[in-house]
Amino acid sequence: MRKLVYWVHQSVDGFIEGPNGEFDWPAMGPELSAYSFELTGRADACLYGRKVWALMSYFWPRAEQLSQHPHDLAFAPVWRRTPKIVISRTLESAEYDARVVGRRDLAAEVAELKAEPGGELLLTGGAGAAAALTELGLIDVYEVVVHPVVLGGGTPVFPGKERLDLRLVETRGFDGRSVLLRYERA
Repeated sequence: MRKLVYWVHQSVDGFIEGPNGEFDWPAMGPELSAYSFELTGRADACLYGRKVWALMSYFWPRAEQLSQHPHDLAFAPVWRRTPKIVISRTLESAEYDARVVGRRDLAAEVAELKAEPGGELLLTGGAGAAAALTELGLIDVYEVVVHPVVLGGGTPVFPGKERLDLRLVETRGFDGRSVLLRYERA
């Protein structure tokens, strides 16, 4: 059974975007960038909620025109070749050969994905999709990178209303700035 890994950047005060939707604060230094490539290398597919998909599908096909950051330039071809799955109740299709799940039965569709042979499934950002999959008990690993910023409000990383007990399995610092907290379901 493949593992579903939730990979998310958050502020010290627990938000994945600021009060006005800003996401200009995560710093992808060389160590964190290298780790993100390691994580992506273990994944056979990347999953996105509808909102994150809109951002990703706009940026990554045009990354070389929109950014000169070394991480962005190196990751753009990885994004293009990695299979993509969009979690949405409203989308019927998605560009860039992405598969859409969630229109009929999210639990069954994701359980089918996890039952297929292969590497990990990597859910990137997106509080709504992560909350839905957490509630269904489908996320196996939570990889939370805490960045040294306090946003004072915004979208919480875990908007669910239920308690979730996790077991810490790893911590790691990156670039003297951010910290990875890697948890598995308890």
